[in-house]
Amino acid sequence: MTSDLNLTRQECDARGDQLKVRTYRVELDLSEAATDAETYRSRSTVVFDSTGTSTWIDLVTDVIDSVTVNGRQVHLEDYDGARILLHDLEIGENTVVVDALCKYSRTGEGLHRFTDPEDGNTYLYTHCEPTDARRMFACFEQPDLKGQFTFVVTAPSQWLVRSNQPEVSSEPAGECTTHTFAPTPPLSSYIVALIAGPYAVVQDTWSVKRADGSSQTIELTAMCRRGMLEHLESDEIFYTTKAGLDFYDRAYGFPYPWGGSSYAAPAKDRSEGRAENFVGCKYDQVFVPEYNIGAMENPGLVTFTEDYLFRGGATTMQRTSRAAVILHEMAHMWFGDLVTPKWWDDLWLKESFADLMGYQVTQEATRFDQAWLQFASGRKLWAYTYDQLPSTHPVIARIEDLEAAAQNFDGITYSKGAAVLRQLQAIIGPESFFAGARDYFAAHAFGSATFNDLLTALQPHTEHDLWRWADAWLRTTSPSELTADTSRGHGGAVTELVVRQRCTDRITGDEVVRPHQLQVAGYALGEAGLERTFLAPVTLTGESVEVPEAVGNRADLVLVNAGDLTYGIGRLDEQSQHVASTHLSSITDDLDRGAVWTALWNLTRDARIPASRFVDTFCTQAPAESNAMILRIVAGQVQTAVGHFLPAGTRTAAWDALGGVARVAIAGAEPESDLQRTWADLLAEFASQTDTLAGDAAALADGKVPDGLTLTDELRWKLAASLVRQGAWDEAEVQHLLEQDNTLIGRTSSLTALAAAPQAQDETWRRLVEDELTNDAQRALLTGWGISDPGTKYAQPYVELLDSVWGDRVQSMAQRLVIGLFPDVDADDEGRAALGAIRSWYDDNPGSPAALRRIVLEQIDHAERALRAQQVTQD
Repeated sequence: MTSDLNLTRQECDARGDQLKVRTYRVELDLSEAATDAETYRSRSTVVFDSTGTSTWIDLVTDVIDSVTVNGRQVHLEDYDGARILLHDLEIGENTVVVDALCKYSRTGEGLHRFTDPEDGNTYLYTHCEPTDARRMFACFEQPDLKGQFTFVVTAPSQWLVRSNQPEVSSEPAGECTTHTFAPTPPLSSYIVALIAGPYAVVQDTWSVKRADGSSQTIELTAMCRRGMLEHLESDEIFYTTKAGLDFYDRAYGFPYPWGGSSYAAPAKDRSEGRAENFVGCKYDQVFVPEYNIGAMENPGLVTFTEDYLFRGGATTMQRTSRAAVILHEMAHMWFGDLVTPKWWDDLWLKESFADLMGYQVTQEATRFDQAWLQFASGRKLWAYTYDQLPSTHPVIARIEDLEAAAQNFDGITYSKGAAVLRQLQAIIGPESFFAGARDYFAAHAFGSATFNDLLTALQPHTEHDLWRWADAWLRTTSPSELTADTSRGHGGAVTELVVRQRCTDRITGDEVVRPHQLQVAGYALGEAGLERTFLAPVTLTGESVEVPEAVGNRADLVLVNAGDLTYGIGRLDEQSQHVASTHLSSITDDLDRGAVWTALWNLTRDARIPASRFVDTFCTQAPAESNAMILRIVAGQVQTAVGHFLPAGTRTAAWDALGGVARVAIAGAEPESDLQRTWADLLAEFASQTDTLAGDAAALADGKVPDGLTLTDELRWKLAASLVRQGAWDEAEVQHLLEQDNTLIGRTSSLTALAAAPQAQDETWRRLVEDELTNDAQRALLTGWGISDPGTKYAQPYVELLDSVWGDRVQSMAQRLVIGLFPDVDADDEGRAALGAIRSWYDDNPGSPAALRRIVLEQIDHAERALRAQQVTQD
């Protein structure tokens, strides 16, 4: 059966205006989930009001047993695999009952089933965003049609079963038990959640007593499959969770409202008290395998990829990332779950806020005090990259259909939106920002809202015109380019400094002038290296502004946007570039040092300086880098510079130079430090591209490690992939390592190692294109494929794949293939021919799915950027 799974904004707007959903009762029979059964029984009872006599309800399945509308049987001749047409509805209340068989998923959509190869245990979990609840039960699958859900789940009696709300009753029957959960507050279908299986459980509690006399206690649970319990680190997870609940309870002025055994609509008058409406609340967090995203904000039951469970040797950067994700998902309990975007146009209303909160609360409320550094040096580069693509869009984007919505979970919606909101806080102050958020929640709790609703809540708390601010920041595209034009006199003292901005909207071609609140810093060379001589606040509302505070201070290097307060690509003048290339590591402020690295990288990406200069700067400055987070981020950039931006004939020497740097640096790193662990990782990564490190990599893999370094399984597998790539290991060595780490992660890692062999490329291509793979297996094979360096060998098969890739797979996996298999092109005849063939496909197939064409266009743009960079030679 062929079904069109897309949903358009226009038709969902019409359905949203017609319907008001009251309740869902969803009954799922998972009693045979641990067997080889491919389906489970799903029964949905939906009560809703309608102002029209016809509509449709969403369900993706091959088998529907019956559908009734107000007790009348519905004939299903027109069912297309995605929509059940409903006719002869009452004007007013209606009840629809749908009985069907739904499929267990192996690719992460709907109800995913995983059988652990380590112990044979079966685990189930759901993932429904943006519209995959319809793979589990019949529903009105759009965010503004909220309803109260009651889940009734039959599962093996020895299993743990959890949903958004607490269990209120259980009825054993033979070897199975039927669990009934309390009704939810009004929810969108994409955030319903369920897990079932023999999950390991650790529990804690959080409590608060507020100044208004109210109090609240929340039961905390952390869960994972049994084989990962030793890596759960529940103490740290609960520490972060409690810090977040403390912060949000104070800042948002609305008590955590999820996971309670009873629900009553909150009082509009907050003087009546708050917490009495939200009693018996729970906050479950579960780490699951084979997840197709990083985490999901299901209220009362948040799911995370188990990649956030570290199997030893975790760095501060990894722990900071986990804390930021935990706090990102927690922010969604308010931004997104309590108040939900009406349609995916306002996706940013939840994701941008949650992204900002994840880093801000990590920085301000936990011991992981490098969150802003990670945001500035790493996360924002995702935004700059997407904002320079031909597919860029405003933060507030017009989303016409579901496929477009799925693609807008991108660097603009998350990272640019977060950066812009951070700039808003810098302009109006955090007090006004959170005061507006409190009014927003009070006005729209358990409902849907739009961007205008948010501005209406924020505007009374500031004298700034937020509507004009929004027009400049949220309705335009492309990053501002920020420069500090500096005149220097005797001894390098500044005689004049002017900050300028320039931005051309890539979509409209218009010049954009935005209001920026930022800082400019000056650094002078002294005995200890670069020392800050001034830090000046700057309010930039026009095209330029003078900075009188800088005059008279020596400034061998001038850094615009010091402290990373605004969203814009900061440029270094020529003198600052050359000073940075030899003295960058001596800047003591981590945020400023990271900002200078970012400025050099953006100059490299934009073909303003030769990639060789960035590589040379890494080789001279990285060994003295004191912050492992900066080192890890910049090392990823230098690998891109060598692999894609350098002329092909110079890459071998560059890889050899990087290998020499890593060899010396790991030997000199402090034992048991983040720097030592990071340099070990980099040695393993560089070894895949230079045979000069083969001996070092083999020695590490054999356990000959520097004092203090833990040879983790993750490091061993990374070394294995590099050794296979260089021909130093073959399948026998990989199999031997797998016998020592015969776990799910070990098996997945072995796929990467074996696929890294150049002689395995044909088989890897076949598996990626033909086999039914899990998300983990596909990602692992694509990683190995990239290490094997196929170049343009598969350019023609790639073009042929584009004709079928979108129709044969779920969108997330198809997207991964289109990106991961795109050929690496160089500035030679073969590379240009390969790129030309892909361009021709794009030009000749205007009727292909818009989402697919967008991805292909983005990859073409990345390739053209690489070719431009390869043409820039050392001056």
